[in-house]
Order: sequence, then C-alpha cells, then structure tokens
Amino acid sequence: MSVFELLLAGGGVVAGAVIALLGYGAMLRSKGRDAAGLLETAERNAKQVVGRARDEAEKARAAAVVEGKMEALKLREDAEKDLTRRREESERSERRLEERERALTRRSEELDRQAKAVSGQQSALAQKELSLDGRAKEVDALVHEQRQRLERIAGLSAEEARREFFQRVEDEARAQAAALARDIRDQAKKNSEREAKRIIAMSIQRVAAEHTAETTVAAVALPSDEMKGRIIGREGRNIRAFEMATGVDLIIDDTPDTVIVSCFDPVRREVGRRALEALITDGRIHPGRIEEIVKKIQKELEEQLVELGEQAAYETGIHGLHPEMIKLIGRMRYRTSYGQNIYDHSKEVSWIAGMMAAELHLDVQLAKRGGLLHDVGKVLTHESEGTHVQLGVEMATKYRENPLVINCIAAHHDDVPHETAESVLVQAADAISGSRPGARREAFETYVKRLTKLEEIATSFEGVDKVNAIQAGREVRVIVVPDKIDDAKAQELAETIAKRIEGELQYPGQIRVTVIRETRAMGLAK
Repeated sequence: MSVFELLLAGGGVVAGAVIALLGYGAMLRSKGRDAAGLLETAERNAKQVVGRARDEAEKARAAAVVEGKMEALKLREDAEKDLTRRREESERSERRLEERERALTRRSEELDRQAKAVSGQQSALAQKELSLDGRAKEVDALVHEQRQRLERIAGLSAEEARREFFQRVEDEARAQAAALARDIRDQAKKNSEREAKRIIAMSIQRVAAEHTAETTVAAVALPSDEMKGRIIGREGRNIRAFEMATGVDLIIDDTPDTVIVSCFDPVRREVGRRALEALITDGRIHPGRIEEIVKKIQKELEEQLVELGEQAAYETGIHGLHPEMIKLIGRMRYRTSYGQNIYDHSKEVSWIAGMMAAELHLDVQLAKRGGLLHDVGKVLTHESEGTHVQLGVEMATKYRENPLVINCIAAHHDDVPHETAESVLVQAADAISGSRPGARREAFETYVKRLTKLEEIATSFEGVDKVNAIQAGREVRVIVVPDKIDDAKAQELAETIAKRIEGELQYPGQIRVTVIRETRAMGLAK
C-alpha cells in the first residue's frame, strides 16, 4: 500500500472518530433536555401534591373544628340533662321530706289524742272509784239497818242475820265488779283495736301488691298445626321422650296452633314449657335432641333460682343468708299455696312485718327475716315427709339461722308458743297477705266442708239455738237460748268456740265468732 493510501485510510478513521464524538455529544445534549423536562414535570407534580396536601389539611382542620364544636355542644347538653336530673331528684327528696314531716305531725296529733283519751279514762276510773266508796258507805248503813230489822222482825240471831246479809252484799258487789270490769275491758279492747287497725291499714296501704291465682297448665303457641305432628313424632316417640324427660303431660287437641303443658309441679311445668319452646325454635325434634335441651333448660333454671333468691334478699334488705337458703327462696317462685305464689307472698309478709315492727319500735330485721323464711318449707313438701313448718324449721336449723327466726317459722301456725313479739307480727302479716281479696282461691268441696265443720263445732255447745256461717266463712254467728246463756257466759262461749276452731280447722285469714243473746218480751192487749 502506498503512503497516500495509508494517509487516506488514517484520515477515514479519524473522520469516523470525529463523527462518533459528534453523535455522542448530540445524544448527551438530547438527554440533558429530557432531564430538564423531567425535572420541570417533577416540580409541577410536587407543587400539585403540596397544594392538595394543603387543601386536605385545611379540610381536616375545619372538620376537627366542627367535631370539637359538636362535642362541646353534646357535653353541654349532657351537663344540662344531669343538672335537670339532679334538680328533679332534689325536688323529689324535698317532697319526701315534706311528706315525712306531715306524717310525723299526724302521728304527734294522734298521740296527743290518745293521751287525752287516757286522761279521760283515768278521770272516769277515779270517779267510779269515788262512786264505789260512796256505795260502800251506803252498804254499811244498810247492813246496820238490815241487822236491826232482821233481829226485830225475823227473830234471827245476829250471826245468822250477818251471814245472810253479807251474802246478799257479796252477790251485789260481784255483779257490779263484773259490770265494771266488762266496761273497762271493752274500752281497752276498742282502743287497742283502733290502734292495731291503724298500723295494719298503713302497712297494707304501703304494700299494695297485686295477686293473681296461678293454674296448673301452661299454653305454648305453635307456628302452625304441622308442628303438632313433629312434636308427636313417628308412632309417638317424640312426645313419649319429652314427657319422660320432663315429667309433664303434653295435651295436643283440636285447639289451633296451641299445645298445653300440664303438671302439678310448677318447676317441672316451667322446664317443660321452656324446653318445648326451645325445640320449636330450633326445629330439630327427636329423642336425643329433647334430652339435650331438657338438661340445658334445667341447668339454666337452677341458675335462675339462685338469682331469684338473691333478688328477694336484696329487695327485703336481708343479708347473711346461707347459699342453700337463697336457693330455697328462689325455688319458692315456682310454688303456690291456694293459687298464691309463695315467692311474692313471702316478700310481702317480710315487708308488712317489717313495717309493723318499725311502728311498734321492735326489731325490724328479725321481723323481715322471719317473714321471708316463714314458708320456706313449702318448696320441700313435694320431696320430703312432714308439714311445711317442720321442714322449714329443719332447714333453718341446718343452715344455722337465729333461734328467734326459727321460732318465727315454727310459730306462724301456732304449732309452738311465740317467744317474741316479732313472731306474732310474722303470723299477722302472713294472715294479712293470705286474706287479700283475690290472693288465694279454694276448691269448692273444701270450702263447703269448712263451712259445714264450722256449723258443727258451734252447734255442739250446750245452749246454742242456731248457727250461721256468713261472709264466705269469715264469720260465724251463734244465736243462744237466753235462759241458758247469760251475758257473762256469752263472751266465754265465743272465746271457747274460737279456740276450738283454731285447733280443728285449717283456713286462710281469720274467722270471727259472734254470739248473739236476745230476749223478747211480748204483751197482748185485748
């Protein structure tokens, strides 16, 4: 190759390199322009993001301000409501204080009236005593006169005349003393009855409870009559399993969309009702599911009985009861006596006895405790032998109740003597609660037998002419022969008949015995 060719070849290489460098520079300039554009775009996006962030911050701040105002407004409304409630509570407290002041004023006035009445009685007794002194002087004068007359006319000795005269004077004095004692006793009885009626009426008014007699059946509503077939099951296997598990009777008749659960044990009846409702809601009715549901309901009911016992103790203000006693109190919710619910009856007896004890300044807690537990033995009469009084005393003794509380339980049907005044109040409160109109109901056959027995007892006494049981057996009127029964014996006869009725009959409430002695004189004008 010549030198010229070499030079041409070298120049081409250099030219290529120059061209390559020029192209690379152009490429770098193009990338620079692109980078500048990207930077500018990034700045614009950043400004937009900052703007949006600023707008959102403004919105958030405005929302926070609004929310704060709303919260402040709500707090202000709550404060106003709380202030209104406190003002109402204060007004109610003021009204209660005013009522208490009025009650105290009335009681003070009643005590003043009673004091005046006692003063009047004392004055009357003093006058009667003076009158008796005057009578005694008159008797002395008559004795002297009679002695002289007898000695002069009858020719009797002084000793014989003295004995005869003293006998007459003694008979007259006894008659006068009996009349005076009867007047004093009647007056004291009227005053005591008036005070007792006031206390009892106030207690009944403060415990104005409603009563409804309970029945031995419960109705369960069905979604449709098709459910009756599912309850019965194939060849009756479901209904047999249900009755065996619960111990109740299911009555499925033509009554639309209704099944009757029947049982004399209220606890079993309640378990059957709840279990049947749970099975209907669940829809799966077969022997295995029935046993599962019944066990679940029984467990729930046991827990509810404890809650009921605790609630009764809380409502009556009684503390320190044994857990088993609380459970027995809860079981009273599903026991009845003559249709009256024992749970409500025991709470009412506790309240009434406590109120009467407060009026008489006695032990309120003892009266309340005895009233709440007086019928606790009735929940065990289905399971154990013995009367409810005996069973109640056994349970109270077992769980270490106060002996005075045990006496309230044992004496509320006069099985043992009353040891305290609170025990008498429990018995009175029991009679008041049981004798409320509509509180209890009695079978017709038992009612007729009781009326017949009342008339038989009263007729069995000598001197009785007629006997009538009135006011649904609450009162017995005894008409006597006036020649055989005098006024003094009439009172004795009434008390004797009342004691015999107490010993031979069982009845709710009280029975009044009224003896009527009537003498009629007849004249015929011709």
